[in-house]
Amino acid sequence: MYNIKQVQSEYMSKLISADYAANLVKSNYRLHFGIGTGTSVYMDRALASRMKNDTLLRGLEVQTEIAIRKDFMETYKATTSVDQCRFYSSHFGALDRRMQKEGNSWFVPILFNEEPLYWNQEGNAFDICCFQVAPMDKYGNFNFGPVNADLWGIIRNSKIVIVEVNESMPIALGYDSHINISEISYIIEGDNPTLPEMLPKEASEEDKRIAEFIVGKVNNFSTLQLGVGAVPNSVGTMLADSDVRDLSAHSEMFVDGYVHLYNAGKLTNRKPRDKGLSVYTFAGGSRAVYDFIDDNPICCSAPVDYVNNVHTISEFDNFISINGCIGVDIFGQVCAESVGYRHVSGTGGQLDFVLGAFLSNGGKSFICTHSTMTDKKGERHSLIHPILPTGSIVTTPRAAVNYIVTEFGGVNLKGKSTWQRAEALISIAHPEFREELIKEADKMGIWRNTSKGEYL
Repeated sequence: MYNIKQVQSEYMSKLISADYAANLVKSNYRLHFGIGTGTSVYMDRALASRMKNDTLLRGLEVQTEIAIRKDFMETYKATTSVDQCRFYSSHFGALDRRMQKEGNSWFVPILFNEEPLYWNQEGNAFDICCFQVAPMDKYGNFNFGPVNADLWGIIRNSKIVIVEVNESMPIALGYDSHINISEISYIIEGDNPTLPEMLPKEASEEDKRIAEFIVGKVNNFSTLQLGVGAVPNSVGTMLADSDVRDLSAHSEMFVDGYVHLYNAGKLTNRKPRDKGLSVYTFAGGSRAVYDFIDDNPICCSAPVDYVNNVHTISEFDNFISINGCIGVDIFGQVCAESVGYRHVSGTGGQLDFVLGAFLSNGGKSFICTHSTMTDKKGERHSLIHPILPTGSIVTTPRAAVNYIVTEFGGVNLKGKSTWQRAEALISIAHPEFREELIKEADKMGIWRNTSKGEYL
């Protein structure tokens, strides 16, 4: 049993400099540099400095996840070749895409609800994990701040666990949302950077029309999963201004839309499970989001294998899941990860929530996309395709898809035949492309008049 003096003594015995931490790294080490707003800052800088001078340090692997950062990691900037250091992410963001374009970033495919189990598989453990935390409390606990996700899976499968104390980190109350000093190898203190914001994009007219359709399907006492982006944020804003009441939050990500709902008196969390709590596994957004979750007893950070568990989700009546995608074909296959072979995003929890929401009593899942995109040459292309472009990753298989929504409306694909799906999806495609899509559906044998495909 610790007393306060023992806790302080242990803290001082484990306190090291960032340079000392960087010198713990050996060639061929696998490193995990944290999740979301909690990715390493101090160790990252110090290791980058060492890499510039230590030409014998080779074969490193650095992994992050949903990294919310303003700029590249310093270790990436210091890397001279993939033989020196390779970078991995289980969710691609803008910086990962740029790193991939430069030839040094690889995607780790996941189902988010399973991810804590991945790191005890053969060859997947880490030599060192390092991530930011809030300052230690008097009982020796360090809060994780806005991230939880699979952090405990990473910690339990790392030989050395290093925390970086950041006094700017909000305290995120919840379940398994802290680590005790007894489970930490080393502690680094630094300059306490403010958390990077992840500001919602301004909604376009197309986004607003998509959001209007979804809001029309939301009932009182619904539980919401809102993702990142203009559409989920618009849904939150519109619901805040609507007559819908008594909404709850159970979401992979806690975003600005929930703050809007709370301020409007709509986020009451009167659900039978986790009553009174807005449950999430990581948070990202404007400063308002971080301020809202800070030491707030109505917010509950929890591990992803609970939050994204299909059976957990299914136990909430009227569960509403809202996610985006890059494109969909007229079979109903959804791609939310790549443009052809070019990887642009991650699987995240889309499939988890699509499956869980449909199993919910009265639940619905919505996958949203604009009907078209305009390329750099000014040419417009349909995002509802006859078949997904070559190289596209299927994020949500056609059998799992519930609603697909564009600015031209939404269609429910559950229980529909191949031609009924094709007809429904073509009805929400841009009018400019509908005739062409009908011709392709006919050739493919999935139009109403024939099941014989000319492509066979």
